[in-house]
Amino acid sequence: MPLELKWRLEDIYPDEQAWERDYQWVKEALPEAERIKGTLGQSAGHLQKALDYYSEVSEKMERLFVFAHMKKDEDNGNTQAQALLDRAQTLSVEGTSAVSFFIPELLTIPEEKLHDWLSSQEGLKVYDQFLHEVTRIREHVLSAEQEQILAMAGELAAAPKTIYTMLNNADIRFPNVRDDNGEEIELTKGRYIQFLESRNRDVRREAFLAMYETYGKQKNTIAATLNSSIKKDIFYSKARKYASTREASLDENNIPVSVYDSLIEAVGQNMDAMYKYVSLRKRALGVEELHMYDIYVPIVKDIEMKIPYDRAREMVAEGLKPLGEDYQALLREGYDSGWIDVAENEGKTSGAYSWGVYSAHPFVLLNYQDNVDNVFTLAHEMGHAIHTYLSNKNQPYIKSEYKIFVAEVASTLNEILLTRHLLSTLDDPKQKAYILNHYLEQFRGTVFRQTMFAEFEKVIHGMAETGQPLTFESMSEVYHSLNEKYYGPDMHVDKEISMEWMRIPHFYTSFYVYQYSTGFCAAAALADRILKEGKPAVERYIRFLSGGGSDYPINLLKKAGVDMTTVDPINTALQTFSEMVDQLEQLIL
Repeated sequence: MPLELKWRLEDIYPDEQAWERDYQWVKEALPEAERIKGTLGQSAGHLQKALDYYSEVSEKMERLFVFAHMKKDEDNGNTQAQALLDRAQTLSVEGTSAVSFFIPELLTIPEEKLHDWLSSQEGLKVYDQFLHEVTRIREHVLSAEQEQILAMAGELAAAPKTIYTMLNNADIRFPNVRDDNGEEIELTKGRYIQFLESRNRDVRREAFLAMYETYGKQKNTIAATLNSSIKKDIFYSKARKYASTREASLDENNIPVSVYDSLIEAVGQNMDAMYKYVSLRKRALGVEELHMYDIYVPIVKDIEMKIPYDRAREMVAEGLKPLGEDYQALLREGYDSGWIDVAENEGKTSGAYSWGVYSAHPFVLLNYQDNVDNVFTLAHEMGHAIHTYLSNKNQPYIKSEYKIFVAEVASTLNEILLTRHLLSTLDDPKQKAYILNHYLEQFRGTVFRQTMFAEFEKVIHGMAETGQPLTFESMSEVYHSLNEKYYGPDMHVDKEISMEWMRIPHFYTSFYVYQYSTGFCAAAALADRILKEGKPAVERYIRFLSGGGSDYPINLLKKAGVDMTTVDPINTALQTFSEMVDQLEQLIL
C-alpha cells in the first residue's frame, strides 16, 4: 500500500525495541504495587503517590495493548503481531491483578476524609472524578482478595471474544460470487454491502445467500462462543451484586436502565414510520416481494455516485465547515499526518474504527470502497478521532477517556452535517433523492436496527439469566421474530437473516449497541442547534468534545444542550425520519 494510505503506528512506538522498553518498564514497576498496598488511607500524600503510580502504569499498559492490537489489525495473519498482543494481554491481566486491591482499599477511606483530602491536597484534584466514581459504585466493589480473583480471571473472560474475532477475521473464508459484470470475485465482509447495493437483484441475492451459507457452516461454534460470552457477563454481574447483566453494563457509564428500556419502547411505538419506509422501498424497487437482500440497494434510479477516497476527503471537509476553522484544521491534520489506514487488504480486520493512545494522535482504520456509504464512514470515524484528540489535549490521562454513551454523538453529528450539506448544495433532484435515501438508510441502520440489536441482547441475556438454553436455534428464532417486528408486513423476512446475529461482533461487548441509537438522536438535536445558532452552539459542542471523562455522560450532554433521560430527542428524531420518508416519496414516485 502507498504510504499515504497507511497509518503511522510508529508514532506510538518507532520500533519494536521501544515497545519492549515500555513492556519491561511495566514488568519492573508492577512489584511496587505490593509496597503501596495498605498505604492509601494513611494520608493525602500517600493517596496521591498511589494514584500517580496507578495512572502511569495504566497509561503504559494501554499503550502496549493498543499498539499490539492495531498491529495485528493490519494483518490478522501476522504471527509476530499476534505474539505481541498475547504478551500485552497477559501483562494487562498481571497489571490488573497487581492493583486489584486499589478500589477496595480506597473504599475503606471514609467519604468525609476523602472530601477533605480533595480540598486540601492540590495534586489530588486531578483525580476528583475518579474518586467520585469509586464512591458511587461502593456497593459493587468486593474485598481485595475477591477483586484479585476477578482480575486473574480476566484473560479467561476475554476468550469468547478473542476466539470469535480470530474465527471471523482470520479463519472464515467466503466463496466467489458474480459481480455486476458477471465476473467471479471473492466475497469479503468489506465487499458484502457493496454487493447488496448492486442494482442487479441476482448479484444481491447470490451475495446474501453466500454470506449466510458460509456463516451457517460455523453455526454451532459461534452459538457456543456467544453463549459463553453471555455466561461471562452473568458471572461478573452476580459477582458484583447487580440485579442483571444489563444493569451491570449500564452502570459503568452511570446510565439508568430506564434509558435503555425507554429507547426500545419509544422506537416500538413509532414502527409506523419504519413500515412506511419499507413500503416505499418495495414500491420504488417495483418488486412483488421485498426481501432482506433488497434493503441496501439505493432506491433512486439511473444514478451512480462513485466517489474515490481523495474526493471523499474534500466532501467531508466541506460538510463539516459549520464546526469552524479549528475543527477544519484538525481534520486536515488527520488526513495528512498518518492517522488513517485506508484500503482493504488481505488479513486486515474488517469494518472501520477509531482508536488510539493518550501519548499519540488518534488512529482510524478503514476498508474504503468508492461509494457514498464509505464517505460517511470517513466522516463518522474522523468524528471519533477528533473527539479523542480534543479529550486528550484538554484532560489529564485519568480524565481523558470518554464513555461509550457519548462516543457515538461526535461521529453521528458529522454524518448528519454532511447529509444536510449535500442536500442543500446538490442541484440534481436524483442526487438529492440519493442522499436523502442514504440518510434514511443510516437512520434505519442506526436507530431502528441498533435498537433491534439492543432488544435482541435484552431478550437473550434474559433467557440465559432465567436458565433457558441459548442454542443456535433458540437465538435464531428470537432474531427472526424481531426482524418481523421491526420491518413489518411489507417485508419478506428470509430465513437466512435469522443467522445475521452470528456476524455481529458488537454482541461480544454486551449492551453496547443501544448507544448508537441514543447517540444518533442526541447528535441530531445538537446538529440542529449548531446550524441554527452558529458559534455559541459550536462552542458548547467543542467544550463537550473536550470534556473527555471529566463528568458523567448524561451530564456532559445536558451541558451541550440535550437531555437523554427523556424520550424527547428520540421522538423528535423519529418524527424527522417520518417526514423525510414523505420527502423522498415526493421525489421518486
